[in-house]
Amino acid sequence: MSITPDDAPIWQQVVWKLSHDAEVGPAINAGTQRLEEAHISTARLDAQVILAHVLGVDRSWLFAHYEHILTPDQAERYMDLVVRRVAHEPVAYLVNHKEFYGIDLYVDPRVLIPRPETEMLVDQVLAEATIHSTRRLVVADVGTGSGAIALAVATNAPNTHLYALDISADALAVARRNVETHALADRVTLLQSDLLAGLPERADVVVANLPYVTSDDYATLAPDICNYEPAGALVAGPLGLDAISRLLSQLPDHVAPGGLVVLEIGYNQGAAVISLVETILSQASQVELHRDYQGHDRVVTFQL
Repeated sequence: MSITPDDAPIWQQVVWKLSHDAEVGPAINAGTQRLEEAHISTARLDAQVILAHVLGVDRSWLFAHYEHILTPDQAERYMDLVVRRVAHEPVAYLVNHKEFYGIDLYVDPRVLIPRPETEMLVDQVLAEATIHSTRRLVVADVGTGSGAIALAVATNAPNTHLYALDISADALAVARRNVETHALADRVTLLQSDLLAGLPERADVVVANLPYVTSDDYATLAPDICNYEPAGALVAGPLGLDAISRLLSQLPDHVAPGGLVVLEIGYNQGAAVISLVETILSQASQVELHRDYQGHDRVVTFQL
C-alpha cells in the first residue's frame, strides 16, 4: 500500500495509520470524524458500536482500553464498516444486532429494524396476558419480521403461545434464527402466511406492526431507511392503510370472542384507522388510540 501524503485529508491519513498500529482511542476519534463529515448525527456512538462489534467486546470495554492496539485485520474491518455507515447503511445491519424489549435480536436487510416505539405493542399484549394469567393465551403476531414482538411476549408472559406470521420467507428465516437463539421454539410457531390466512386456531390476541407508510411519504424517508430497509415491509399504498384494511377484514374469522387487537399505525393515522375499524368491524368495542412519548398517534386497540 502506498503511503498517504501528509497534505491529504486527515481521514485518508488515519485510514493508512489504522491499517498498521491504530489504538482504540484514535480509531474511535477517526471514525467519528469521518461520520461527522458525512453528517451522521450519531457519529461517535456509531463509531463506538462498530468498533466494539469488530473487536467482539461490549462498548463499555472500549473506554477502559483506549490504548489497545487493533490488529491489521481489525483495522481494515473497522474501516470497511465505517465507510458503509458513511453511505447511511444502518448500524443495526452493519453489526447484525438490535436490542428490543431487553432482548438481543439478529437483524439483516431481510427485515425491518425494530423500533423503540413498537415496544408499546408488547406492553399492551403483556397487560392482556396478565389479566388472563391463569389460562393459555393464543397470540398471533402478524408481520413478525425479525420476530421481535413474538419473542418479547413469549419471554415475558409464560402463559402465552405465539404464532409468528409473515408472508416473507426471508423474514421468517431471520425470525427462526432468533427463536432458536433464545430457545423458544416450543412457544413460538413460525408460519408463512398472508396476514392471518394461515392461522390454525383462533387467537385471543392479534398484534400487528404492518406496513403503514404512504407511497408519497416513502420518498421522503431518511436514506438509512428508504435505501436499505425492505420497502415491502414499509409501504402500504397511497394512504398507507392497505395492509391494515385487509387485516381488519380477516379478523372475524380468526379472533376468539372478546379477543384483543393491537395495531401499530403511522404518526397521523389515528382517526383514519379508527374510522376503518368502525366501518369494517361494527362489532368492535373499546376502540382506543394510544400516543407515543412524542405525542404521535402510534397504537390502536380494540376488542371483538
